[in-house]
Amino acid sequence: MFCFLVGPSGGGSGLVHDNGRVDSETPRSVVLLGSTGSIGTQALDVIARNRFRVAALAAGGGRVDLLARQAAQFEVAAVAVADPLAVPALKEALAAHGADPVVLAGPEGVAEVAVWPCDIVLNGITGALGLTSTLAALEAGRVLALANKESLIIGGPLVKRLAKPGQLLPVDSEHSALAQCLWASGPSGADLRVVRRLVVTASGGPFRGRDRADLVDVTPEMALNHPTWSMGPVITINSATLVNKGLEVIEAHLLFDIPFDRIEVVVHPQSIIHSMVEFVDGSTVAQASPPDMRLPIALALGHPSRLPEVSPAVDWTRAHTWTFEPLDDQAFPSVALARQVGEQGGTAPAVYNAANEVCVDAFMKGFLPFLGIVDTVARVVSEHIPGQAESVAEVLGADEWARARARELTR
Repeated sequence: MFCFLVGPSGGGSGLVHDNGRVDSETPRSVVLLGSTGSIGTQALDVIARNRFRVAALAAGGGRVDLLARQAAQFEVAAVAVADPLAVPALKEALAAHGADPVVLAGPEGVAEVAVWPCDIVLNGITGALGLTSTLAALEAGRVLALANKESLIIGGPLVKRLAKPGQLLPVDSEHSALAQCLWASGPSGADLRVVRRLVVTASGGPFRGRDRADLVDVTPEMALNHPTWSMGPVITINSATLVNKGLEVIEAHLLFDIPFDRIEVVVHPQSIIHSMVEFVDGSTVAQASPPDMRLPIALALGHPSRLPEVSPAVDWTRAHTWTFEPLDDQAFPSVALARQVGEQGGTAPAVYNAANEVCVDAFMKGFLPFLGIVDTVARVVSEHIPGQAESVAEVLGADEWARARARELTR
């Protein structure tokens, strides 16, 4: 197990904690990848209200004015855009906002920012693009707060080989919750022999309770209408298909070294319980808070301490009803498919993830029906012969093959 929150040990470079407050003459420095996305903007909100310093930023390149404003506000030393064609517009926007950082471009530029001198790297990039940055940060010895689940999922053997104990901090709300549950259980929580199973909660997305026949005519607008979370379009569609939950099952397996048959998914539409750990004595520990990604972000950035007033807590002065329902594998086969590719291992998870990204894009553009997303992913997975995923080239080769095959099937 190499997840960070099993036990309260760990260091905080430049942090002194007094009654739960974070203070220091030298604030902890952060490199933020994916700064213009949902995770990135919420992370900067947490950073702005606490004693952190932003060393460098990276983004895809689609929102250069926002990136330039962030660079100016936080006085960063470097910025990177994954799209080299966005550099001229970025430089113009930086000049307009009075900022003059080093500008880097392309995936290699983002990876260079990932090893910029800092105390912690938060990888909030969406999709497989985040893999090279994840590996670069780990290889450079940086503490990595990982919101980019795809890089762990597709490059599991590579990431696990590089990550040292305490170096990888999960930012997904479910995995942060699982880690907190293990931490709360005391020293025995680090002993997997006392863990019966991990219970990953799912909101159920906008189509909870519907059967497969009800999903035939789903439009992108309907799929983007998530009932509880405000997220980017890819993650929101993944929540509607429950592909995101399939990815999280694989991520939980890799983070906590728990076999797939001991990882359960349960639908919890209120999204207050973010995940649970059931122990062999029959006890279950749950982590509860209103849905707000700033909480797991702050927990990772401030580890091993908690930052004050990050988000509102549950209001215990009013009545609550929290419900839990079994997952309907017939209507939402994506989780069972994820378990299958997770058990296969090697390059199979990379193919699952890559095919899904292409299919989501095809659905958003009207080339593929909603049910066709997971059906097409399943077909691509069935045609793939998994390799070992022992090198970046092998992983990215499988990723490229899956994307090409998915595009052929969605034309």
